Amino acid sequence: MPPSARPGPLPADRINAASDCGLDVGRVTMTGHRAEMQMTRTQTVKTGDVKTGDYTPGGLTLLACGALAGEILAITSQFPDGMVDLTCLPASWHNHPEKIVPGLARKVASLRRKGRQIAVIYGDCGTGGEIDAFLEREGLTRIPGPHCYEMFLGTAEFDAEMEDQIGTFFLTDYMVRHFERIVMQGMGLREYPQLRDMYFGNYTRALYIAQTDDEGLRQKARRAADELGLTYDYRFTGYGAFPDFVADTITASTSQTSQQKQRR
Repeated sequence: MPPSARPGPLPADRINAASDCGLDVGRVTMTGHRAEMQMTRTQTVKTGDVKTGDYTPGGLTLLACGALAGEILAITSQFPDGMVDLTCLPASWHNHPEKIVPGLARKVASLRRKGRQIAVIYGDCGTGGEIDAFLEREGLTRIPGPHCYEMFLGTAEFDAEMEDQIGTFFLTDYMVRHFERIVMQGMGLREYPQLRDMYFGNYTRALYIAQTDDEGLRQKARRAADELGLTYDYRFTGYGAFPDFVADTITASTSQTSQQKQRR
């Protein structure tokens, strides 16, 4: 059975460590079953690399967007040690989508040199289909869906929300935690408040699709909606499609490894 799609709140040390992936980056390691995460900041990794476990030849690595690191680590920690690990590209590359495919190419080449199996957890992320074209050339699969909002909500519910209010600005746990840095500062709204109406004038609501049940994050999401001049709405999604994708990918990887061993 895959891990639960409706998790309880994660320990603060795990969430804080993972959510830094791709922005204020350190190293994340996992040790032990249902592991604790430890962050070491002796080195700043500008590429946004976060990885778990050791790279054993033949094992599975999930290659993901850094904005999803916390959720994926919570899911993978429910599997036995050594079954899967994670490496990420910076979440900040959403603002520079031209960097994503070259970054994926470097990661894929490195992982293949180590003999790893690879599955990709990315949406299109503003690349205009370039991620899917790259993955097709490389013979790799990714989680279905154009973006993480639909992956968390599910296609039917996402479409229903958009039909209800097409002017919806989505917030995830990651977006809420880093709203000041990503939106207010990253988009220049603190320095130039007049940009708010230029960027968000066609939006009508902020919809917080929550991965964890956290009142503190709900309060921050409400404040974020107020900052943008939008109404606030809330849906709890848990981890959406991600647990099933991870579980299915691990099953396929385990089967492939077993078949390779039998042929030797």
